[in-house]
Amino acid sequence: MEKKFITDSGIEIERLYSEVIPNSEQPGEWPFTRGVQPDMYRGKLWTMRQYAGFSTAEESNKRYKYLLANGTMGLSVAFDLPTQIGYDSDHMMAEGEVGKVGVAIDSLKDMEILFDGIQLQDITTSMTINATASTLLSFYIALARKQGADIKKISGTIQNDILKEYAARGTYIYPPKPSMRIITDIFEYCSLEVPKWNTISISGYHIREAGSTAVQEIAFTLANAKAYAQAAIEKGLDINVFGQRLSFFFNAHNNFFEEVAKFRAARRMWASISKDLGATNPKAMMLRFHTQTGGSTLQAQQAENNIVRVTLQALAAVMGGTQSLHTNGFDEALSLPTEAAARTALRTQQVIAFESGVIDTVDPLAGSYFVENLTNEIEKKAWEYIAKIDAMGGSVSAIEQGYMQREISDAAYKYQKEIENNERVIVGVNKFTVKEEVAPPVFKIDESIRVSQTEKLKQLRSERDAAKFSAAMANLESATKEGRNVMPYIIDAVSEYATLGEIADNFRNIFGEYRA
Repeated sequence: MEKKFITDSGIEIERLYSEVIPNSEQPGEWPFTRGVQPDMYRGKLWTMRQYAGFSTAEESNKRYKYLLANGTMGLSVAFDLPTQIGYDSDHMMAEGEVGKVGVAIDSLKDMEILFDGIQLQDITTSMTINATASTLLSFYIALARKQGADIKKISGTIQNDILKEYAARGTYIYPPKPSMRIITDIFEYCSLEVPKWNTISISGYHIREAGSTAVQEIAFTLANAKAYAQAAIEKGLDINVFGQRLSFFFNAHNNFFEEVAKFRAARRMWASISKDLGATNPKAMMLRFHTQTGGSTLQAQQAENNIVRVTLQALAAVMGGTQSLHTNGFDEALSLPTEAAARTALRTQQVIAFESGVIDTVDPLAGSYFVENLTNEIEKKAWEYIAKIDAMGGSVSAIEQGYMQREISDAAYKYQKEIENNERVIVGVNKFTVKEEVAPPVFKIDESIRVSQTEKLKQLRSERDAAKFSAAMANLESATKEGRNVMPYIIDAVSEYATLGEIADNFRNIFGEYRA
């Protein structure tokens, strides 16, 4: 019996492709299958980001300056778990987690330290933050004002994608409906006041990290994007305006051709979805995306092999037309990346950009019988998922019914069983193993960070203007209850040094907390 070859999403790969659907579409033209810009990287390289954030704002600031000095073009901030779920570092729920998976940001004071010596108007910053995205963006805007920046010129991205938190990641706080309200408040505020800011990065990355297939990754991401766009339209916002500031965030795994085809299919699908929602401006129909190489593909065994995996994944992202890219450190299966690993990860992007020649032509794999057919097949299967989600009433309903969660869980289980049964080879794990290994040096977080953060909070609360703080918090509470846009009031409150936890508690007291 002839062996079948299949992609990670279960798509059977034919031995030979000799026919392709004709496509006269040009790069930079709807539906953007071949890229969102006519010249792609011939005109401008993708933004090379390195995701970093650990322990204190002081330590993270040192890493940012190091990365900028070594050629990083934009910063990408990782926050610790308490920051992500709305607890100050001195809260009992923060114990044992402060500074562990990212930087602890409790107040505008911490943000001032995080970007000390870095002019926000001169860089782009991506912040991986969701439930507390409105507060972190407010810290950033307040700091930009203190630096004298024109906030209409600052640029960057907040992830701000709460639906995938319910489906795959878990750092939600409030129920879905009030969470969606805060997100559309951000859309509205930024469209007027911070027009260069990408107000959401709709993430397939974490859906894939949770175990989904490539097809599920783009299907669930685009279904969520559709829900955000519909919520904004219902709020009275113009998709031709807010649609230009939507961005996406995808994963890059090891199945090279499937990943390239996935990115091409996603662009084409979003062009169709946004057009159906009423978009007429081409910029509102472009799927612009950041890519991060697959964290879940990194292995602790023979960790140096991860350099090869990251290179393969980064190349797929570039060949697939990404606008921004983060490459993981080879030691991230063991700890936060060391400085040397972060440098190697960045150099990987630079070698691809300046030595490989793959940037010299637009959409270099276009016309490949295999890639074109695989793009079509991925799109077809993704539309089938979206049709099921639409029949359930959209993403929010599908998540509330547990549909996305079950599909992701089933795919993750199947993948793991294939590894355990040796049906899927993971080099260095279930094949080509070695008996003795020397673990690479790992980056460790000092357990005393919570103590120092607690002291900073104590000092901040004693020094801030109590009357101005109380007035700003009262105004925020009223705006929240009365349905007004909360963003101006959050910015006012953090400017008076309200903490992240205090802002989150305002919403907790009014909206309640979500329980899965």
